[in-house]
Amino acid sequence: MSSMTSAARRSFSARGAATAFAAALLALATACGVAPAAPLAPGTDATRTVATIKGEVQVPVRPQRIVVLNHALAGYLFHLDQPVAAVVPEFTDTEGVAAPAWADQAAAAGTVFLPWPADGFNLEAIAAQRPDLIIAGGLGFPFAQAEQVYDQLSAIAPTVLVPKTLQTWQQQLSFLAGDVFAAPQRYDELRAAYDARVAEVAAAITPPSKPSTVISRASSGKVYVLMDDAGLITLLTELGFEPAPLAQRNGAVPYTPGGDMFEVSPENAGVVLDPATIFVVPFDDPKQTVAALAKDPVLGRLPAFRNGSAFDLPQSALRADYDDTMELIDTIEQRFG
Repeated sequence: MSSMTSAARRSFSARGAATAFAAALLALATACGVAPAAPLAPGTDATRTVATIKGEVQVPVRPQRIVVLNHALAGYLFHLDQPVAAVVPEFTDTEGVAAPAWADQAAAAGTVFLPWPADGFNLEAIAAQRPDLIIAGGLGFPFAQAEQVYDQLSAIAPTVLVPKTLQTWQQQLSFLAGDVFAAPQRYDELRAAYDARVAEVAAAITPPSKPSTVISRASSGKVYVLMDDAGLITLLTELGFEPAPLAQRNGAVPYTPGGDMFEVSPENAGVVLDPATIFVVPFDDPKQTVAALAKDPVLGRLPAFRNGSAFDLPQSALRADYDDTMELIDTIEQRFG
């Protein structure tokens, strides 16, 4: 009679539970009318080990169908020539729209948009795609939701959670290119193009009055300020601006753990937001522009607004990927060149 150690029994049980869960999801998706994708092609079972915040994950060397659970991460995968089978929309409970930078590639690849309810990812729809790899996490809401259902996602396919501590496109792309897809040379190429463009624009523009900061007002009226190490702050510094270290100066912490913004109350806004220049980026409402904030009884009295040194930046600047960042550099060159 054969024997099995307790560790082996636990491993066998875990694999069995994961397989049963994934099978149940796929069956449920089919019953609900979600057509499952075609099975994977043979010969795609070679894997590599990737160290993640959830431990080591065995990912396919040549993935065939990748599901991306953060719209902001999809562009990286297209730059790495990876097969993105499906991606969630940019915002919950909306129709998916491809970013201009990767729309053509998505159309050619047949990439589809998955439903993304505000209360969590649609696991049945994800399972119906028959992914062999799931890329999730990143900044903001997508990380929180993916972390909550990480075990369920891993039961569907190997899942890599991009850490929320990776605040810049450089950190995110370096992790995906180097650690996950073993293509560090592609990161090096894109980073070199970025560095060259930054140097070119920094030499051509005249930054406005110093110091500066970046704020964002939500549709709820809450005002947020970017943390000192946020990606946009890093870019502005490299372009010759002088962002004020407002988080450090005020002992501020992100409004959500691991986030990239802190909240400023109305009664403190006049004291905290004193830099000579303020950049305004919409949060969840594109109407929250400089013109709108200038009418606010508190914000409108800030030095930057009174002196005409408040400037709009596109919503994509807030948590910009590589393509968004390159477009933002063009915008800044046009405005201050």
